[in-house]
Amino acid sequence: MSASVAPLPERPRSRGRFGGIVRSVVVALSPQNPSPVIKQSATAFAFAAGLYLVVNVPGFGVTDWSAVWAATALMVLAVGFAVVFTTVHQKTHMVLIVPVLSLFAIGIMQAGVGALFTTLTILPILWIAAEEGRRWVFFTVVAATASLSLEVFWQGEAVVTVHDAARIVFTPLVFGLAAIVINEISRQSRRRVRANRDLMQQREAMLEDAVGYMRQLRENEGRMRAADQLTRSVLNSVTVQAVIGTNLTGLIDVWNPGAQSLLGLEPTEVQSRRHIFDFHVADELENRARELNYPAGATVLNPGFSALVEKARLGGAEEHEWTWVRADGSTLPVSVAVTPRVDQEGATIGYIFVGTDITVRKEVTKLQDEFVGLVSHELCTPLTSILGYLELMREDKESPLSEEHMRFLEVAERNAHRLLHLVGDLLFTAQVASDKFPVKLADVDLRTVITASVTSARPASQASNVLLLHEMAEDVPIITGDAVRLGQACDNLISNAIKFTPRGGTVKVTLKRDGDWVVIAVKDTGMGIPADELDKLSTRFFRASTATRNAVQGVGLGLSVTKAIVTSHHGQLDMESELGVSTTLTMTLPVRQPAEAHSAA
Repeated sequence: MSASVAPLPERPRSRGRFGGIVRSVVVALSPQNPSPVIKQSATAFAFAAGLYLVVNVPGFGVTDWSAVWAATALMVLAVGFAVVFTTVHQKTHMVLIVPVLSLFAIGIMQAGVGALFTTLTILPILWIAAEEGRRWVFFTVVAATASLSLEVFWQGEAVVTVHDAARIVFTPLVFGLAAIVINEISRQSRRRVRANRDLMQQREAMLEDAVGYMRQLRENEGRMRAADQLTRSVLNSVTVQAVIGTNLTGLIDVWNPGAQSLLGLEPTEVQSRRHIFDFHVADELENRARELNYPAGATVLNPGFSALVEKARLGGAEEHEWTWVRADGSTLPVSVAVTPRVDQEGATIGYIFVGTDITVRKEVTKLQDEFVGLVSHELCTPLTSILGYLELMREDKESPLSEEHMRFLEVAERNAHRLLHLVGDLLFTAQVASDKFPVKLADVDLRTVITASVTSARPASQASNVLLLHEMAEDVPIITGDAVRLGQACDNLISNAIKFTPRGGTVKVTLKRDGDWVVIAVKDTGMGIPADELDKLSTRFFRASTATRNAVQGVGLGLSVTKAIVTSHHGQLDMESELGVSTTLTMTLPVRQPAEAHSAA
């Protein structure tokens, strides 16, 4: 089916040759175009040609030479004014004195030679009529009437014939009608000139904007190339860690040398061909999805991949340990940090996975746990035996010890109990690491637990000259938890606060309710902890620089044990510290454990 195209409308043609001539003359005489000299040159040339004819050609008789010389003088004066106005670039209507003088010159010339010069009147009239404003039409009629009247009054005739009166009235009227047309054509011409000028200015501005925009595009393109080159060089320089980029469905589009080294595949074998979850153990992804209560079919993604990027999908970041499957089928334990990829508008367009091989760390942790468990068991039995024999020595009635020997025995018992407590912490951390941490849930009155911990710590605070205070709210409810473990956590926090508080300081323990949570806070006025070490305090065997610098005793297990207890109760351990001022450790525990609440429901 062919589509018919309507012909373009033809451009309207000029209405006759005279109209085209008039339009050309008007444009030539328009104030926006030529100078006064150029406008006057047409009138002066026609006047000179007419003067040549009447002087040199037989049949053109001169009736009054005084009129001829007077008219010639006026024309020369008009040309002189035109030169002056052109030189000084006169912009006002004073320049119209030139065509007015020309009209007077033509009128006087007619008095001397007859009607030959009447046709020249049209040239000054065109100049005046082309001026901007309707008033110049009336001015042309007046000027034309005055010019034609000079022929009659120059000769001094007292009686004006009907022919002269008709010519003086009718001819200016015709010129006036012509002036109306010329003035309108000139007005439309000016409007088109202004429109064209505005259009040209707009085009020039658009061209400048386009040039500036192109320059900016080139600069941005250069910066983008430099940024892309920098990004590629950074990615290519990372050979120890795998940096993998994917789209929203997990399809891989970024594969750095570190990923190539860890997983054994070239970028061309992976990019736009493989998904990130192809390198994960499927059971791990499914188990993770179940932990997050992420059902199958909940999104357009498969549940395993959804669990892998769930926090990143919500705009956050997550680091988790996974097992990657290499190209040869072997497995690799890795720690993977997942962050979202966003565009300029902030919308998520994919994900970035940064994987680190933790094989060595896993082996060291395993050896450490085995060593801790072995040492703990090997120490527990002889310590129990030592404490038993010390008890027998204390209760021996047949050979009672002297007072001095009893003091020695107390020192031995105190150090043995301290060592046994340390062995217990070691065993506890080994149980936490092997996921064999036992928690026996029951109703717990935290007021009783905190009172017992404060009472136990009172002798140590008095010996260190540290004021130990406690404050407990009345509305704290009974919670679900393990009283023994929670008491152990409170003991650790209070004993740590006393150890890190110098003599004369204060340790305050508070208990309050916050909605469905209870908050236990232990605040001291001790030496404080550097801000960059706070997140490491709960790591096993880590000791703050302030503790080592001030020779505070300890092995760095108390807070790791406390955090494990709080985490097992689905709570949170927070730490705040100002170096040299104070430290506050806060345990936030739910009133009811999630499993208990679920079963009760």
